[in-house]
Amino acid sequence: MLDVLGRSPDFFLFHRATQAEILALVALVALAPTLPLALLGAASRLAGRVVRAAVHTGLVGLLFAALAVQAGRQATPLRGVPLLVAAGVVGAVGAAAHRRWRGPGRVLRVAAAGPLVFVALFLFASPASAVVLPRGDAGAGGVAGPGEHPPVVMLILDELPLVSLLGPDGRIDATRYPHFAELAAGSTWYRNATGVSGWTPYALPAMLTGRYPARPVAPHYSQYPDNLFTALGGLYDVHAEESITRLCPPSRCDQPASPAQGLGTLVRESGRLLRQLAAPVDSRIDPEESYRELTAAEAGLDAAEPTPADPKFRWANLNDNQPARFTTFLAGLRPSDRPALHFLHLLMPHPPWAYLPSGARYDAPQDLPNDGDGWVELARQRHLAQLAYTDRLIGETLRTMRATGLYDRALLVVTADHGVSFAKGFQGRGMDAIRAAAGEVAWVPMFVKEPGQRAGRVDDRNWEHVDLLPTVADAAGVRIPWHVDGRSARQPPRERADKRFYDRPGEPVAFPGGVPAPPPAPRPPALVGAAVGERPGGGTARVADLAAFRAVDPASGELPALVWGTVPPDVPDGTLLAVAVNGRVGAVVPVVPRDPGGRRFAALLTDDSLFRAGDNRLDVYRVAAGGELRHLSLS
Repeated sequence: MLDVLGRSPDFFLFHRATQAEILALVALVALAPTLPLALLGAASRLAGRVVRAAVHTGLVGLLFAALAVQAGRQATPLRGVPLLVAAGVVGAVGAAAHRRWRGPGRVLRVAAAGPLVFVALFLFASPASAVVLPRGDAGAGGVAGPGEHPPVVMLILDELPLVSLLGPDGRIDATRYPHFAELAAGSTWYRNATGVSGWTPYALPAMLTGRYPARPVAPHYSQYPDNLFTALGGLYDVHAEESITRLCPPSRCDQPASPAQGLGTLVRESGRLLRQLAAPVDSRIDPEESYRELTAAEAGLDAAEPTPADPKFRWANLNDNQPARFTTFLAGLRPSDRPALHFLHLLMPHPPWAYLPSGARYDAPQDLPNDGDGWVELARQRHLAQLAYTDRLIGETLRTMRATGLYDRALLVVTADHGVSFAKGFQGRGMDAIRAAAGEVAWVPMFVKEPGQRAGRVDDRNWEHVDLLPTVADAAGVRIPWHVDGRSARQPPRERADKRFYDRPGEPVAFPGGVPAPPPAPRPPALVGAAVGERPGGGTARVADLAAFRAVDPASGELPALVWGTVPPDVPDGTLLAVAVNGRVGAVVPVVPRDPGGRRFAALLTDDSLFRAGDNRLDVYRVAAGGELRHLSLS
């Protein structure tokens, strides 16, 4: 636990954990397994020597078995019940050896120092130590140059591949993403822009320091004292809304306090992580799975702006459903007497995916797979739906800046730190994904609107995200007093055409540059949107949470838009199912092999007009040869 959390300082930064909360969590991790067992051992003394020896030996056997599960996951192909059986055998042998010979007991006495060593490594030698015990504060300040110092507005999105925004013609798909298209029409689009890492704690510091990732350290001002905030902080008022970094030092930045999450949140998310670590099956052990932005309503924030008069947004929940950090960011977009930097790193459209294009939210199982046949296609659909909602947030930003008079005066930057691959077998953003689908992982949207710029243009120079800081500094009239690896867009383009990507700091991997090819034109199934009436029966299906369809409240901004369940084993994989709400088909999905949660299908209903207030009818049909629909009885 401490090893995983120690390598994930962003876990604590995202949850805004205080030093006391982190220390309390560490104490719980170290003591919570120990105290109950120690108390049980002490209580067994009361029952006599034989019972005490049996309890002690039993506990030793159970702990050996738990250790064997971890070792077995790493060193053998065993999983599930076979691994548990093998671990049980190892535990029994270990308990017998401990009871019969003195050697194992002596080894365990020495190993008892382990928790102290592990805690010390976490506190003083892990990347997270910089968050618990920060050292230093502000770095070098930039030097103000002559001329104007315009206001700077920076919106950094997360896990957004450029190709997700493109239509088949290689342009921003204005039908699906009208506000990104509006942004491109008035700014410079650096179409050949790439992030330098697939992991935000490395990618974002590279963007804000102008330097390639060199060390695996926390994304914290004590580790990166020279960054955008310290460079502009002497001349600019800095209003920073960071999500999983803390690069803005307290002495330089006016960083609004985010809603407190507390020790309870840390314990809950750490418990979920522990279940993944201890399970006898493979699982993705990734603290970032808990990075869900609180909404404005959940955080108790007032709406920053009145709800726009947009008839497509059916229930006027955009302000309530939008992330709290975005609400605070919007509220600060006002002209001021002194130059100001308005910075927001927004975890959109980053998972967990929870938004429909309208802004309505939906629930999904936390263990829903993102890879494998059928599941990777669902993951892409959920990503694109959340991206369409992110497009609305871009529109809110542009509208607010225009309404306050900031748009024409400001340098506006909108980009993302990295993308993500949805290629089958290579989903994610690590090196396997970058080798198989670099166009999805590395290339990101990159828009820069200069003060007074009205017309859009495209620049295909070899942009790498270490170019961001020097470009912003040039436009802001500030000279960077430290060496940077990037170059400003006002300088001649770099001569080399290849790209640099860092899965590990200090270990660059080169791959060819060039603008990625646009995706093929989407071809939605012909049945989507079709009205369906009475159909002949053709089997059964089990659907989770059917009760949610009996009491839908659209005014709440939440809908049961993700439908999942299973079908009998005799239904072959690849069989198509049509999912309809109130007599209209909303999705067509394949039956796939059973996932660890027992599911064989899941469908996202992105059209919220399918739903109505009150009781809603859900139907699932099996699509037979020739497109004939056979109704499945639901349970």
